[in-house]
Amino acid sequence: MAKKVVYGLLDRPPFPIMVLAGAQHVLTLFGATALVPLIFGPAMGMDQLQIAALISCVYFGMGVATLIQTHPKFGTGLPIVQGSSFSFIPSVMTIIGAYKAMGPDVVMQYMGGGLILGGIILSVIGYTGIIGYIRKIITPVVIGPVIMAIGFSLAPTAIQFNAANYWPISLMVVALIFIFSLVSKNKYANIFAILSSIVLTYLVCLGLSRAGIFPAGHPAHVDLSRVIEAPWLRYNVIMPWGAPKFSMLAFGALLAGFFAVMIESVGDYHSVSYASGLDDPDEATISRGIGAEGLNCALSGLFGSVGTTSYTENIGLIGLTGVASRWVVRTGAIILILMSFVTKLGALVATMPSPVIGGAYIALFGTIGALGIQVLMRADMGSQRNVLIVGFSFLMAMGLPGWIEQNQAFFMNPEYNPFLQTIGGMIWAILKTPMAVAGICAAFCDSLVPGTDEERGIGVRMK
Repeated sequence: MAKKVVYGLLDRPPFPIMVLAGAQHVLTLFGATALVPLIFGPAMGMDQLQIAALISCVYFGMGVATLIQTHPKFGTGLPIVQGSSFSFIPSVMTIIGAYKAMGPDVVMQYMGGGLILGGIILSVIGYTGIIGYIRKIITPVVIGPVIMAIGFSLAPTAIQFNAANYWPISLMVVALIFIFSLVSKNKYANIFAILSSIVLTYLVCLGLSRAGIFPAGHPAHVDLSRVIEAPWLRYNVIMPWGAPKFSMLAFGALLAGFFAVMIESVGDYHSVSYASGLDDPDEATISRGIGAEGLNCALSGLFGSVGTTSYTENIGLIGLTGVASRWVVRTGAIILILMSFVTKLGALVATMPSPVIGGAYIALFGTIGALGIQVLMRADMGSQRNVLIVGFSFLMAMGLPGWIEQNQAFFMNPEYNPFLQTIGGMIWAILKTPMAVAGICAAFCDSLVPGTDEERGIGVRMK
């Protein structure tokens, strides 16, 4: 059951409450949002100052995206926060692999170009109402494996490249998250479980670094010198990494992310409506929402940010607090925009040691994967039909991308003409992305194999 709504969608709380409740939304998404640029930055070879700039770009993009999505004419008008999307991580890793040798600025330019192209297409799908037809094949049987693939396919990023650098610190983060979110009965400890765990462990690393126990070069060492070097404010908001570059490979890779964003968001609009005490969103609301998702991603490409999407964590916050006011969420968006101009804040976040990040990844990515299982509960998982479709789709998502990556030469053979090489590169980029494989396989099977609406989870509300 959702908590009783204290402030409804159109209610405007007193200014102090509005600011504090908006800040709470920012704090709730703060940890997860910073983690996305902390994945991309090191992967593309950025130094700490560049990562700090990327974090600032992300905050600005999120704030603008949230203002657009909460506008009743441009977006859903629902109290739904937009944040940096985990759905794009596998896609962006493909782009980084292709262009990393050219430097991080070039990687960001290609990512920006892909976000602009894909965002325009998603915006057209939404604002023209095409999503109404596509929605018929986006059932829980499709959504579930896609979300599971997003979370579980990121296990190597969490463990091999971060947590395994120094297990004691990573496990400390995981243990604190369990204590704050599951053991503690304090509602604020529950709400800020991830943020509190990261901050406390970071302070431990800082103290041990200052004491010389974690010397320079240690995986858990914290160096604040770059924070001191970083400027206080940034002014370069539009195309901070240079003009966007366009390639079919980058576009094809990001298509998988846009597909995941689209199906995730449809589910989130229903969830936030339920948490806010509203009726399920109608087709026009969903169309505007998906249109806004595309517009926001295209703008993120111009702002030097990353792809954005609706944030499930903040929907949970509405359910916990009963504060469903659109004004509160928009206040949080303005706070994010103001934060984006303070470069030293991003520089401080960029000093986060990789084992701390790894511990947070273990909890977050595992939870994302488990949310996919939760979505499947809307379908009849006692049905052999659904068990077979979900099992096949998820297994293909875990196994096929590795084989596709090893056979890159088949898709982009130098003997092919430029057009075939471009198409082959797009197909390769899509099929090496686990969530795309899961979605394609599940949508194909779920549409062809006979099944009742109840069996497929159509029209079934989450409890």
